[in-house]
Amino acid sequence: MKIYKWMITALLTISLLSAGAQSIPVSAKETKTEEMEVHFIDVGEGDATLIKCGGQSMLIDAGDSSKGTAIQHYLQKQNVKKLDYLILTHPDADHIGGAPVIITKFEIDKVFMSNYEKDNKTYEKLIQTLEYKGLKYVTPKTGAKYHLGTASITIAGPVKDYDNPNDASIAFVVQNGNNRFLFTGDAQEDAEQDILEGKVAISADVYKAGHHGSKTSSSEAFLEAAAPTYAVISCEEGNSYGHPHAATMNSLRAMGVKVYRTDEQGSIIATSDGSKITWSCSPSDTWAAGEPTGTGNRESVGNSVRKVAETAGTVKRQKDAGEVNTPASPSYICNKNTKKFHLPSCESVKDMSEKNKLAVTSSREEVIAQGYVPCKRCKP
Repeated sequence: MKIYKWMITALLTISLLSAGAQSIPVSAKETKTEEMEVHFIDVGEGDATLIKCGGQSMLIDAGDSSKGTAIQHYLQKQNVKKLDYLILTHPDADHIGGAPVIITKFEIDKVFMSNYEKDNKTYEKLIQTLEYKGLKYVTPKTGAKYHLGTASITIAGPVKDYDNPNDASIAFVVQNGNNRFLFTGDAQEDAEQDILEGKVAISADVYKAGHHGSKTSSSEAFLEAAAPTYAVISCEEGNSYGHPHAATMNSLRAMGVKVYRTDEQGSIIATSDGSKITWSCSPSDTWAAGEPTGTGNRESVGNSVRKVAETAGTVKRQKDAGEVNTPASPSYICNKNTKKFHLPSCESVKDMSEKNKLAVTSSREEVIAQGYVPCKRCKP
């Protein structure tokens, strides 16, 4: 009888303990989404974005060499003492120029950089500073995941090796709760298409507009896949590139995207609590493209026209004097690496490695017959 009562008591105790264990909720601290701040820092014609979440910090790009100290001071005002991540999307000067100051002044845990290397003083200084601080960089693999506080970082690109620095940009999605932010550096249409064909979903609430709002990025297919509610454009007022381009602004407006831009509003802060996003200012309502105020473009074109005219005049005089045979102007520029051909005026040509560049005077049909495919951007 005593054994029977003991068994009943034991069974009741186990039952109560089990019920109690099932009723204990998971710690609120374990499931709570921390507040995340995304600071789109005004660095003129360049990029620099600070993200803070759960006591951790990440800096994406660092403007040009004239902005390093300004970014340092901005981070210090935000009480940033250490960077858990420094992501330099690609090696253009307006993205890495200020990085040596940041690397020198802050403790940095991880450095992510594009696998594209440049042979110039800006890139060389960056590498020397990393070596001085004993830091090594890595190019994260597509699909790799990292954490910043309670937020996650998923790498979406570069999907493969490219022959220009823009397409080699590190692209990624930062997700905090249900809020998603998409960053693509200066990745252009070809790289965007490769990202779309990858396995990483790029849908986002906020899209940091690629290449400062250039028409070479933010292709229709890419915007449709991202389907952002908001877009942020980092550019300088009156910049010589005409950023943001009218084509990009028209696409964003047609999709009903609310646009924020540093050339009009200065530094912009988006705060995510995991379910909603609040902003430090109202969206821009101008929809103004940069081309009308980008006088540098007109000056550049004018100089180019004058140079062409001067060269043509010199060649004509030499030809009349029997001193030279006039070479035919190239009809297309072929990329021996990607097997694509471009119009000589295509923006991809200026970023093309000289060893891969092949100027031809062949007809379009002849170029295609040689195995080259037309560029999707300039549509030769």
